[in-house]
Amino acid sequence: MPLEEINMDHQISLTAYLAAFVVELVQTGVKDVVVSPGSRSTPMAMVMAEHPEINIHIHVDERSAAFFALGIAKSTNKPVAILCTSGTAAANYYPAIVEARYSRVPLLVLTADRPHELREVGAPQAIDQIHLYGQHVKWFADMALPESSNDMIRYARTVCARAAAIASQAPAGPVHLNFPFREPLIPKIDEDTFRIEERPLGYVKVRNGEMTLREDEFREIAQKLNGKNGIIICGNIADDQFAQAVTELATVLKFPILADPLSQLRSGQHNLENIVETYDTFLRNEDAKSFLKPDVILRFGAMPISKALAIFLKENHQTEQFVIDGAGGWRDPGSLSTEMVFCNETIFCEQLLAFTERAKTGEFLEKWLEVNNLTKANMALIKDSQTLSEGRLFYQLAEMLPENATLFVGNSMPIRDLDSFFLNNHKSIKVMANRGANGIDGTVSTALGAAIYSQPLYLVLGDLTFFHDLNGMIASKLYGIDIRIIVINNNGGGIFSFLPQSQHPKNFELLFGTPLDLEFEHAVQMFNGNYTKVVGWDHLSDLMNQSTQVKGLNVYEVVTNRNSNLTQHREFWQIVSEEISNFVKGVH
Repeated sequence: MPLEEINMDHQISLTAYLAAFVVELVQTGVKDVVVSPGSRSTPMAMVMAEHPEINIHIHVDERSAAFFALGIAKSTNKPVAILCTSGTAAANYYPAIVEARYSRVPLLVLTADRPHELREVGAPQAIDQIHLYGQHVKWFADMALPESSNDMIRYARTVCARAAAIASQAPAGPVHLNFPFREPLIPKIDEDTFRIEERPLGYVKVRNGEMTLREDEFREIAQKLNGKNGIIICGNIADDQFAQAVTELATVLKFPILADPLSQLRSGQHNLENIVETYDTFLRNEDAKSFLKPDVILRFGAMPISKALAIFLKENHQTEQFVIDGAGGWRDPGSLSTEMVFCNETIFCEQLLAFTERAKTGEFLEKWLEVNNLTKANMALIKDSQTLSEGRLFYQLAEMLPENATLFVGNSMPIRDLDSFFLNNHKSIKVMANRGANGIDGTVSTALGAAIYSQPLYLVLGDLTFFHDLNGMIASKLYGIDIRIIVINNNGGGIFSFLPQSQHPKNFELLFGTPLDLEFEHAVQMFNGNYTKVVGWDHLSDLMNQSTQVKGLNVYEVVTNRNSNLTQHREFWQIVSEEISNFVKGVH
């Protein structure tokens, strides 16, 4: 057969195979695909770009692209696909895939590859991509070479449906499909490309259900909770129905809810009466911990941010502790759970109510609320700070942010200050962060991905985190994404001042402080952004009041001092500790 005819047959097979895959991708509900340009991924990219129901986002840097997709998936709670060429392009996806795995975010990772005959023979841009991401993906498949037979069309669609279902199945996470392509790489696209003949009953449909328990198991758990002095701890959880369910359960049991800022419980229209938010401060006090000792603990969602709370849990290791996880994970780093309950969190709260007796007394709950209110009453040191400080910034965020805003927070000190100083409110502010692996990489890109579907969005992060992902700002320029970024610039790694390393000053700045002395204004202007250096609290307040009217990329730099920040935190903890100790002694 002449070469021209061979190539034509190849093009037809390539196009039919990939069109079937893309059609199924849309059927599974995938609407957004983040593509990084490359040669070997050409056929998939060209076919995807022709489908009218797929939103293509081009991102040149694969590391940033994967985090951008992660942000879209976090915002929509739906799988997002990422596509790249072969070689190190695929390796650059790794950090975001790790984050997706541990933060339970659905991603479909599509990597192009050399065909089998060009592997391990010195071909350019060819690396070993088989199980490239190891155990950090939920499933891997090295796809068959494209063919247009009925069996192979069915194969392409079935693998796609399976991959999307596995990515979405609790616990959600990334799935990797590796596509080997032979040259020529240009598909034959026409008006009939996506007119794929269906089987009479269609192709495979996957139904994912929710974990639950038997009625007798709910009754047994309720009996262990009735009449007890208990607490409910809520970490990062994405279910919109959970807040109503857990607050109703807490009201009946008269248990305080210790709400991590990522639990979505500190802000919203649900009942906030029993929600305790300043535990990270008062659980540093020994008198408070003794005064508030529980009989039983219910824990939902990811592990909370607070180290003080983690220590409190360990110190109560003899207390009965229930960990409720609707994804069947094992979120128990301290091996403290006495019961691991694999049940959807909202279903658990709703079903348990039927067997729960309304508590006769709320004395234990009142203890927690009194200590919480006492802590908030002593926040004058934070809220009245005249100099720009990290504590006051997070204290004022609830006041400064508009209704229904999305707040994305960087790791290290910002997320911890949010935990300490972001108080309960009814503004329905959604709080997001990359707390799967707790890294600082890709934060700008993730926030910009989330901002496509979550507006208005505000990103608050430190200078090192901002520097680590400066190139992520290109997405705002290319796609006109509105974002307001507050950069807390303390010229280095502020969190290390709170860690034991700070007691060894000889090489502290060299190894941990790492001051960069950067002028971020120039980087922001490179991406057509607007840069403002904040000169005081009134200035920041004015900027925030006008923020919903400004479009595109807007960066507000707040310069703070690492040493002053450490001093302010320690003074606040000391004042609160003394007040709580006096209060507890007065009660006794």
